[in-house]
Amino acid sequence: MIPGIPIVELFGIPVANLSMDETLDLIRRRVRNREPLHHIVINAGKVVAMQKDEQLRRSVLEADLINADGISIVWASKILGKPLKERVAGIDLMNRLVENAASEGHKIFLFGAREEVVSKVKDIWSEKYGPEIIAGYRNGYFGPEDEENIAKQIAASGADLLFVAISSPKKEIFLKKYKHILKNVPFVMGVGGSFDVVAGKTKRAPLWMQKAGLEWFYRLIQEPRRMWRRYLIGNAEFLMLLLKEFFRKSRNNAAS
Repeated sequence: MIPGIPIVELFGIPVANLSMDETLDLIRRRVRNREPLHHIVINAGKVVAMQKDEQLRRSVLEADLINADGISIVWASKILGKPLKERVAGIDLMNRLVENAASEGHKIFLFGAREEVVSKVKDIWSEKYGPEIIAGYRNGYFGPEDEENIAKQIAASGADLLFVAISSPKKEIFLKKYKHILKNVPFVMGVGGSFDVVAGKTKRAPLWMQKAGLEWFYRLIQEPRRMWRRYLIGNAEFLMLLLKEFFRKSRNNAAS
């Protein structure tokens, strides 16, 4: 974690207590100064997965900046008496960073999703901001034997910002494993399924559902076969984890 950033520790994870604007300002400064920043967002599903997957847990904890992507994390922080300022949604942060990259003459690399999706995102942003914003792009389907060459391709592209649209824990593990190769890319961020939204393959929940914490339900309706286990079982596991943490905190307060 970057020294000097206000932190709220939740479930053993140091989450940056920064607003969206504060997060953007921090990232902009780091990119301008060519200071490496590995950024990760967490949601309920990732917190649950981290309890079972030690490799994922280490990968997340070694990031330079961790934001709360899910509104459930913000709610949990308030329940546990450690309120975060606000949610910093990964897709919103990504979109604003791309806009900022265009205004500052920075280049981006798009890595992940299906070929037709990532190429469409490239076309959309090339048309909106000019083709010079794209340092390169590559789909997210590859074998272990391809990983190092992909990391070298990204490093050689001249990218200032790298957005990785690969599911967890694969993306966190890839970024940790090849951090030494990607050290000349100032900003690296995992963006999950954000490319699918930009490309129009999936729709984002209406704003009222986002504010009500129902974004997961909207996604479940769109992809029930793929998402039911993640959201229904995962949300129940997160609730149990939160209750456990709440009662542990209550016992500690009573004892002191």
